[in-house]
Amino acid sequence: MKMVLASKNPKKLLELQAILSAQGIEVVLESQVGIDVDVEETGTTFEENAFLKAHAVMEAGGLPAVADDSGLCVDALNGAPGVYSARYGGPGLDDVGRYRLLLENMRGQLDRRCRFVSAICCCFPNGDRVEARGECPGTLAYAPKGSDGFGYDPIFFLPERKKTFAELTAEEKNAISHRGRALEAFGEKLKAYLEG
Repeated sequence: MKMVLASKNPKKLLELQAILSAQGIEVVLESQVGIDVDVEETGTTFEENAFLKAHAVMEAGGLPAVADDSGLCVDALNGAPGVYSARYGGPGLDDVGRYRLLLENMRGQLDRRCRFVSAICCCFPNGDRVEARGECPGTLAYAPKGSDGFGYDPIFFLPERKKTFAELTAEEKNAISHRGRALEAFGEKLKAYLEG
């Protein structure tokens, strides 16, 4: 089965391929099947945004489409940046600019608890959808560390591993990450759906 990833992020594609290829699912980027849609993420939850993206790409291409909406939720900031993680600080900031702004906004804050959240939605042309959610708790580091990963990975610290997400190998990260957990749950639900 071919599934379109409603994203332009090749790193997300690699994570999805690593997990879904075991089920015989070929995941491709929008660009690989001639789709180019920009979806306004107007949802107030990760689930709503994942659905908006998957549904738009499925409608544009007529193929099953899967989308992930994920972000970092910081307890001391009432869950911010949350669904605005990719747009935190406004246009013009890159990943480094966003996590530097977040660290600045957390200056002097002792409560560093946070969690990565991932919501996955797959929309099918027949109107069906399969959804899953995953979370990974951690703490906000005081400074970035590591060079792998993307987004907020360099400042997302795992106390039990004594490493940030950016210091983990792709395999280590996939085994415990919010997206890895969401994809594992999604894979089981998708298998049940396809067999049903």
